[in-house]
Amino acid sequence: MTEKNIQVRLARRPEGEPRISDFKIVETPLPDIGKGQLLVRNHYLSLDPYMRGRMSSAKSYAQSVDIGEVMVGGTVGQVAVSRHSGFHEGDLVVGYLGWQLYGVSDGTALMRVDDPGIPLTAYLGVLGMPGATAYVGLVDIGQPKSGETVVVSAASGAVGSVVGQIAKIKGCRAVGIAGGSEKCAYVTDELGFDACIDYKRGRLAEDLAAATPDGIDIYFENVGGRILDTVLARMNPFGRIPLCGLISQYNAVEPYGVKNISSLLINRVKLQGFIVSDHLAHWPEAFKEIGQWLKEGRIKYRESIAQGIESAPAAFIGLLAGKNFGKQLVKLI
Repeated sequence: MTEKNIQVRLARRPEGEPRISDFKIVETPLPDIGKGQLLVRNHYLSLDPYMRGRMSSAKSYAQSVDIGEVMVGGTVGQVAVSRHSGFHEGDLVVGYLGWQLYGVSDGTALMRVDDPGIPLTAYLGVLGMPGATAYVGLVDIGQPKSGETVVVSAASGAVGSVVGQIAKIKGCRAVGIAGGSEKCAYVTDELGFDACIDYKRGRLAEDLAAATPDGIDIYFENVGGRILDTVLARMNPFGRIPLCGLISQYNAVEPYGVKNISSLLINRVKLQGFIVSDHLAHWPEAFKEIGQWLKEGRIKYRESIAQGIESAPAAFIGLLAGKNFGKQLVKLI
């Protein structure tokens, strides 16, 4: 066991796009643990778009990271030392221990994982928060019906890729929106979507119309901005929009003004923003179904893995710019 912990802390609050200088890498002694606690050696760190909001002091649904504090984030690792009756040294666990090599926990929100057929990384992606987000948003809020058309933005990402595959399982037409021909080819050829639109081609409205000849019944929103505006113009009456994220706006100094908002009224569209942590009761059902689909080969996933804790800031900045392909992780060991 190393004698030092390495942490990534928030150095300053970014204005617009985050910079490497907004983070600070710090070495600290390994923390002591008390009775009822355990020390976890993290193996992988999850990087997710919501972390940009945690860097801001603006009011949000969760508390901001204080300047000088460790950045928040999901982790999977192994118990190194335990003084907790429910966990033993060597246990593999998923938690929320942040951007650091080692984390201390009292067992709260820590889950033991022991399925040898599932890679550890999957518990931060398809069988973690992103997978639960896809399931809750599409199945519970979107309520897809066979034959409907489902469109999802950021379709090659950790959430969007699962949304489209579940849509196909539910008997829907699945249309993705992604950035670049390589990502679109993956979405259709590997994940089985019916179509994927490369918004970088500059023909978003025309390509969306061609891919959705019968309009759009469900739009799973991850991006916002111009893409949301374009989709709104093609929504069918009584369509549903699970609003999961607005990644195109996270670094924006001036927010995009939606122009086609009248579509919500004209088509009586249900738009519901949701935070998946508000739906914890649905997670077991989501993981049970996704886990089964995963073992049956009906759900596939892809990962981008940066190497070393020091790479986390650059990988996170790249995530916000769409440079990742699939779930963005950092390998810590």
